[in-house]
Amino acid sequence: MAKILIAYYSRKGQNYVNGSIKNLAKGNTEVVAEFIQKAVGGDLFEIDTVKNYPVDYTECTEVAKEEIRQKARPELKKYLDNIDDYDTIFLGYPIWWSVPPMAVSTFLERYDFTGKKVIPFATHEGSGLGGSVSYIKKIIPAADVKTGLAIHGAEAAKSESQVAAWAKKSL
Repeated sequence: MAKILIAYYSRKGQNYVNGSIKNLAKGNTEVVAEFIQKAVGGDLFEIDTVKNYPVDYTECTEVAKEEIRQKARPELKKYLDNIDDYDTIFLGYPIWWSVPPMAVSTFLERYDFTGKKVIPFATHEGSGLGGSVSYIKKIIPAADVKTGLAIHGAEAAKSESQVAAWAKKSL
């Protein structure tokens, strides 16, 4: 039986939700990651940066834009001991300027994904998966990167049945 990893980056606090800024106790991507784990099992791993992003949502988007421009690789608070034991990796993130946060790139570049099934999932406020899947394929070309699932962030808390059905089908 395949061993499953659910690795995700998620933003708590100020988020853009249906045209306004709301304070979220738990980030939308984390909510979806937990739904995946509930549906198919696996180990959860939060991708988290050493340096926190600004609390203010607008400031955070500007920092994110600059990181993309610079192709930054923010340092992470922790790393997996190894990824070799996992066959299937669900990879979650919010869409920031059409791609995952640069912390996801830091995570992906740390490990050898050769022959691994990588299933992206993203939360967004209107852009779907953006250019994230092709972006990920460029970083880990030896992985079998699937199309993935996009969940509208404002609907994340109500998406459990959709996410569960998709996660089971994706295996």
